[in-house]
Amino acid sequence: MPDLIAAAAAAGVERMVTVGCGREQSEQAVALAEEHPEVFAAVGVHPVDAGRGNWRDSDIDWIRDLASHPRVVAIGEAGLDYFHERTAPADQPRAFRAQGELAADMGLPLVIHTRDAADDTMEILRDLGLRDVVLHCFSIPRYLDEALERGWTISIAGPVTFPRNTELRDAVTGIPADRLLVETDAPYLAPVPMRGSRNQPAYVAHTLACIADLRGDDVASLDAATSATAARVFGW
Repeated sequence: MPDLIAAAAAAGVERMVTVGCGREQSEQAVALAEEHPEVFAAVGVHPVDAGRGNWRDSDIDWIRDLASHPRVVAIGEAGLDYFHERTAPADQPRAFRAQGELAADMGLPLVIHTRDAADDTMEILRDLGLRDVVLHCFSIPRYLDEALERGWTISIAGPVTFPRNTELRDAVTGIPADRLLVETDAPYLAPVPMRGSRNQPAYVAHTLACIADLRGDDVASLDAATSATAARVFGW
């Protein structure tokens, strides 16, 4: 991990959020954030894990305890994932709603994971009425206008660099810079030209460069703008 953090710093990454998916990983994320000043943590239960029978209503207690740590800047990833056939989607909404309510209570942003579940995800988010929402690894361009109207933040990952991902590439040109984040979703979805390799935080520079090109922005200016967005959203 120190090597990955050093590589990220060499690529110009000054701060990053590591996400815990479940209790053990959330505790590890907080420990990593304690050890490295560049790293902050998000804590919670991923919808795939929730759907595999790993959610208990009492889990909200340990999430609350971890979320009170000063290095924790968000709750999540929460949301819905219907892609994985071995999960039980009926178990996911409880975890989603509970984490959303906790995020609201604690004044923390809620990081959303949604896969093959856009309509249901949006319905629950509307019910929750949250404003501090980060749509992680954004993949639902048809809901971009509504997301922006609701004040949510759009986080773009490596798939925007894939030439055939035309809907996302078109959508990214319409996101105000003060509502835009850039991420890796490491170790997944490495951007072009690193596609096919194990993703890492340093590769976010490739995604940033692609987004700047698509928008006609100067890379340094977009870097400063998205860094300012991250500072506002995560409060660092």
